[in-house]
Amino acid sequence: MGRYFILGLVLAAIWLLLSGYFHDPLLLFLGAASVLLCLFLGGRAGVVDDEGVPSVCFTWRLVPYLAWLAGEIAKANIAVAREALAVRPRLSPKILHVPMAQGTNAGRAAFANSITLTPGTVSIDLGEKEIVVHALTEELADFAAHVDMGARVAKTERRRAG
Repeated sequence: MGRYFILGLVLAAIWLLLSGYFHDPLLLFLGAASVLLCLFLGGRAGVVDDEGVPSVCFTWRLVPYLAWLAGEIAKANIAVAREALAVRPRLSPKILHVPMAQGTNAGRAAFANSITLTPGTVSIDLGEKEIVVHALTEELADFAAHVDMGARVAKTERRRAG
């Protein structure tokens, strides 16, 4: 029931932001009806589960992770820009096999997306126990940094016991 409530709030917020109709009662009613219809159809289709509405997305542990990730993206942007503007770029593409510590599919996807969001690195294959990463330079192919990122994602996805 909690997942339906959270999903309903998210859908309503998206509808309000994208439509911009805050004062017309008929359009607000139709927006609420469309949100309820989506919730009903999502429930019937069986997509309101841990993957469709991951509870990890709604915890406070996500905030520090996203702040850390923004810093990593900024550092990688500088490194890639330095190589792009260099007279003699030191490009040395590398392939890394990074172990995954995430326990859910949503955690694995968050890890892969975090790697791909970081400039100069791309997730190219996602297995059960490891992720294959392509890095543009030796500096960006830091194995320890990728393992640390995976540990941070795993820490973010863990639920409180009880």
